[in-house]
Amino acid sequence: MSKRTTWEKAILVAVKTGTAKEAEFNSSMQELAGLAEAAGAKVVATLTQARDKPHAATYIGKGKLQELEHLLAEKEPELLIFDSELSPTQLRKLEDKLQIKIVDRTLLILDIFGQRARSREGLLQVELASLEYRLPRLTGIGKELSRLGAGIGTRGAGEQKLELDRRHIRNRIQEIKRQMEKLEKTRELHKKQRRRAGYPVISLVGYTNAGKSSLFNALCQVAHSSGQPQVEANRRLFQTLDTTTRKIKLDSHYEVLITDTVGFIQNLPHHLVAAFRSTLEEAVAADLLLHVVDLADPAYLDKIKVVEGVLEELGAEKERIMPVFNKVDLLEGISPIQAPPNYVSARTGQGIEELLGQIKNRLEAIS
Repeated sequence: MSKRTTWEKAILVAVKTGTAKEAEFNSSMQELAGLAEAAGAKVVATLTQARDKPHAATYIGKGKLQELEHLLAEKEPELLIFDSELSPTQLRKLEDKLQIKIVDRTLLILDIFGQRARSREGLLQVELASLEYRLPRLTGIGKELSRLGAGIGTRGAGEQKLELDRRHIRNRIQEIKRQMEKLEKTRELHKKQRRRAGYPVISLVGYTNAGKSSLFNALCQVAHSSGQPQVEANRRLFQTLDTTTRKIKLDSHYEVLITDTVGFIQNLPHHLVAAFRSTLEEAVAADLLLHVVDLADPAYLDKIKVVEGVLEELGAEKERIMPVFNKVDLLEGISPIQAPPNYVSARTGQGIEELLGQIKNRLEAIS
């Protein structure tokens, strides 16, 4: 990750409900810290509370709210990051009480997407999701962001100060949707051209940071005409946002198109799913989906369920999904000889040649 000259100091706030398992809650908090770092925040403290459910008005209870006020005075952060999506009422009351910039999990993810989008369609999709999130929260968040100006929480809808009235936002939402319809028609045309060319399409899907981009590069280094990596890959959450497609050879005669896609995450904001739906649906309409799993992640089984849930929601056919277990080099006790054929290491190249053969066999079986 490139060095930053400035970081925004942040305190994480979360409620552990009665139904949440300890391991799931800890995993969610670790993920929230990773998201905060990806957005440009330095976590200086964490405050949690065990409750049957979040407080309807202020998310955390009265006693915890006082504790948070003391923590603010001690740590002097620039923002608070909440692990859940806050209601408009919760956001407004917390801002009035604490007088500090507040970002919830949804806005944090929207902010990261706002930083990472590069293509015109990606930028429009992020702006649409951000505006639809902000519209019901305009009274609170508009006032707060207008006062504070920039930084985390302001980027999803553009870099300008968010002094937009509801009518302006609604008009902009309709304009974005019209532009996206035009882009979708262009994408549909490209899809038809690929079908006429007869190339099977493969999509890499999976939880964010599972190593999809690294695997994409590893496959391209072996099977793309350039023999070179094709996308940026590192450990930042949501490194890939705009899709990338390349042609690779499974053998000397069998060519396919392979696409790297955005990663999934638990509690993926529904605004983002809706805005990116056409892109995601195109990804899951591929002839074969490689579900990339970080086998070295202790929570990989839970993350498999998250991805499977999103794929099911998007209408993916189970017979077209092929699991690929990545980062096998980080596991002890599994030698390259013992490893099953769908165990790979994008970092070392272990199992990549075998995976190409598996992909070919699977495509032939479902064609």
